[in-house]
Amino acid sequence: MKPYSLNIRGRLVEFDRPAIMGIVNITPDSFYSGSRVMDPADIAARARAMVSAGADMLDIGACSTRPGSPSATEAEEMERLGMALPVIRQAVGPDVIISVDTFRASVARRCVAEWGADIINDISGGAIDPDMFATVAELRVPYILMHMRGTPATMQSMTDYTDVTADVIAELSRPLARLEKLGVCDVIVDPGFGFAKTLDQNYELMRNLPALEIFGRPLLVGISRKSMLTRLLGIDASEALPATCVLNAFALERGAAILRVHDVAEARQTVEIYSHLSI
Repeated sequence: MKPYSLNIRGRLVEFDRPAIMGIVNITPDSFYSGSRVMDPADIAARARAMVSAGADMLDIGACSTRPGSPSATEAEEMERLGMALPVIRQAVGPDVIISVDTFRASVARRCVAEWGADIINDISGGAIDPDMFATVAELRVPYILMHMRGTPATMQSMTDYTDVTADVIAELSRPLARLEKLGVCDVIVDPGFGFAKTLDQNYELMRNLPALEIFGRPLLVGISRKSMLTRLLGIDASEALPATCVLNAFALERGAAILRVHDVAEARQTVEIYSHLSI
């Protein structure tokens, strides 16, 4: 990966090695049950543990986006985040970067303006809520632009690609150009593993990950315990930590700048070993 920086509320944070983003799901139905926390004390403990284990960022989700899942309502998502974000901020302090995983502009606005979020992580790449890009531009926060087609409920029926890598690049190029026109400077690109892609397409895209360096943006890879691992190996998400570490190492070799993971300590070890080999 190439070194990069992010403007976090006027503070320039520089990264000269891959970063770890820990996943905290404030949901009762995310695909990996081990990621779910709903009680404020448990949320605080999970956040502190992840930072202690080496997380550079925390990604907070309050609306499950697993394949085929119905979305939580806006009110449900807002209520969960309004409870969790102040708890997390108090638990980890002011300097830990907090991302919010939401596709709703109204939720993004409150999370940044009222509850101290630093980054917006939008699985839909601005496609679900047409107000998202203007909102992020106004808030002046970094934005994670992910590739997906359709919605979580429909995406796995939308996997007809001519060339998955070329098509993903083309489909990310258009929203990226819109963001740049609006003055959004800090954009992180996520190819969207597991979202509107078959098993084989996920692996083809991973092999071709260096092609996404054409954007000149940090690349986020989120494959932690996903079905591209469990389906291939015939295992459950609870058994997929070793496979996650293997594929994360491959992603680092292919240029990943941020690993989004459930298991921070293991991801940190993966980055440490990879970084030592790369000296």
